[in-house]
Amino acid sequence: MDNTILHSKIFGENLSSTPLLVFHGLFGMLDNWGSFGKDMGELLPVHLIDLRNHGRSFHSDSMTHDDLANDIAQYMEHYGIQKAHVLGHSLGGKAVMQFAIKYPEKVEKLIVVDISPKAYPPHHQGVIKALESVDFNTVNSRSEVEAVLNQYIPEKSTIQFLAKNLYWDDNKKLNWRFNLKTLSEKYNEFVSNAIKFGVFEGPTLFISGEKSNYILPQDEFAIKQQFPKAKIVVVKNAAHWVQADNPVEFSQIVKQFLGLD
Repeated sequence: MDNTILHSKIFGENLSSTPLLVFHGLFGMLDNWGSFGKDMGELLPVHLIDLRNHGRSFHSDSMTHDDLANDIAQYMEHYGIQKAHVLGHSLGGKAVMQFAIKYPEKVEKLIVVDISPKAYPPHHQGVIKALESVDFNTVNSRSEVEAVLNQYIPEKSTIQFLAKNLYWDDNKKLNWRFNLKTLSEKYNEFVSNAIKFGVFEGPTLFISGEKSNYILPQDEFAIKQQFPKAKIVVVKNAAHWVQADNPVEFSQIVKQFLGLD
């Protein structure tokens, strides 16, 4: 298989309806969406996909919004998908927004989870510093890695989320699945940059977490400028990882928007 085609896991591929492509956030991987994929895969084909420099997808020195959008187009071409529903969380949300603007003819419906098209100030410095502090020449177990992260990151849930990316490489050493070097060096290109201006006229749903500050009330104007048909729905009792914090309500909202309920 072409190593520049994004890695994915597919549910419900025998179903004939329009597929749903799902993209995770920064430092995430497709496995973060496993339960959602399984659930939705009973109703339509679902592709859980690793972004470039994440999970089992290829590593690259480049990490722009355009790169991410082109990767999706290439993925669809590879799998012979003419048109899809696309869903992206956080960084994945920026990828699908850019994709919808650049390739509107390929998008049936767009779902953006807890991110807006604007530029965000850098806010992962602590996490990046923690990840860079792990010396894989000296740690021999996951718990040792978690102990290093614990010195920098107070939230246990964040440490567990990051630790899911650990694996034993060919040299029998622990390593990160994501490409930390590129994600750290090119951070400003994909976090502190807004989506390029353009308009996607198709049906669009923005889902935000009630306890999250990623989509603010004042962002609605900018969202509507680029996504005039956008509807913004707030999920109760959920912070940034909306689908994990309130999976039942999240799934209901997605099913309703896709006409599956």
